[in-house]
Amino acid sequence: MATKAYQKVYTKLEAITKATVALHAAGVSNDELATVEGRLAQVVKAKGDLVTLQVFAGTEGIPTNAEVSFHGEPPTLKVSDQLSGRFFNAYGQPIDGGPEVEGEERQVGGPSVNPYKRRQPSELIPTGIAGIDLNNTLVSGQKIPFFADPDQPYNQVMADVALRADVDKIILGGMGLSNDDYLFFRHAFESAGALDKIVSFVNTTEEPPVERLLIPDMALAAAEYFAVDKNEKVLVLLTDMTLYADALSIVSNRMDQIPSKDSMPGSLYSDLAKIYEKAVQLPDGGSITIIAVTTLNDGDITHAIPDNTGYITEGQLFLRADSDTGKVIVDPFRSLSRLKQLVQGKKTREDHSQVMNAGVRLYADAQNAKTKLENGFDLSDYDLRCLDYAKDYAVELLSIDVNIKIDEMLDTAWKLFAKHFKPEETGIKQALIDKYWKA
Repeated sequence: MATKAYQKVYTKLEAITKATVALHAAGVSNDELATVEGRLAQVVKAKGDLVTLQVFAGTEGIPTNAEVSFHGEPPTLKVSDQLSGRFFNAYGQPIDGGPEVEGEERQVGGPSVNPYKRRQPSELIPTGIAGIDLNNTLVSGQKIPFFADPDQPYNQVMADVALRADVDKIILGGMGLSNDDYLFFRHAFESAGALDKIVSFVNTTEEPPVERLLIPDMALAAAEYFAVDKNEKVLVLLTDMTLYADALSIVSNRMDQIPSKDSMPGSLYSDLAKIYEKAVQLPDGGSITIIAVTTLNDGDITHAIPDNTGYITEGQLFLRADSDTGKVIVDPFRSLSRLKQLVQGKKTREDHSQVMNAGVRLYADAQNAKTKLENGFDLSDYDLRCLDYAKDYAVELLSIDVNIKIDEMLDTAWKLFAKHFKPEETGIKQALIDKYWKA
């Protein structure tokens, strides 16, 4: 052990795995950064003086006498208005060719906002996507994931939400993005002229998977600066949380921890909750809303990652391909926003809840009619009308490529009701039918 610039340098590793190294070191704290043979690492376990470090770039080629020095602090991000419009890597370093950001250094991954300072979410966040705004309305301060199969265009949906959402700042946290996806986001934001309100933290597939673990913390540190310090409405987009969880399992498995369900670490719930619980509505008007993507393995919603996510978040948005129309839709049956009642009819038109319920019920009747057809039963006139309605409903309202305002969504729904049904078949209150029916 030698001393270099008042900093202890250790030169004896006790163990090396694919993602971690272990050594004896005194006075080291959890989450503290270190350098191992020139590679950035972070303390993930400290038991007595035996310290385990996850090495972000992997441990290949690291010798047992590697030089290890501890930085004395966890990861930090420099925050200021200069973050706007910039692209950074997992360490908060610019990857867009621009200058280093000047600002106050903030610790990332710190505690969530004090519950006493939280307010009940009550502000609507319109996205222009009817499958969200009409049926699963988003509220500022909410946390909600997209559940999607890997072949669904979820990154396109995320970009659309980012560009349409009525917020002050958008923070993108991209984990395991392909180079094409990274360039897609960059081009989409630049061509829309929206770069000035977007901050992006990106880890691509070409970079070490363990680096992904820093992305949510970096994104949320930036979000807290704009929401808490600047009282701005901030939307955080995290894609893909399944790849984040996979990176967690790489580290935990290399530390010989006993895996939990689906080879995930036993700490998965708290690891995910630490991220999602950063969503908040603040008393002075600032807010952090989190929309994340969780890709599904063969549509398996019972896998540990979506399963744990569902317990933490306030609903989910389920993307699927509609076989009748070829459109990718927000599935009204498997999607849920648990906070939508806080804004529907309060920040939106009085007929919102009734129209939403009628629209989904009639769509459910169409699915029943389809089942009857597949089983060889005769269809009634009502069944046939439901099937025709379902196609129109999927194309004009559920499809992710619909981009209209909420009042227009409601008017479209009324138009579809009038095209396919009698007023009494909708189950909507007579007073609303008298006012809004598009005869």
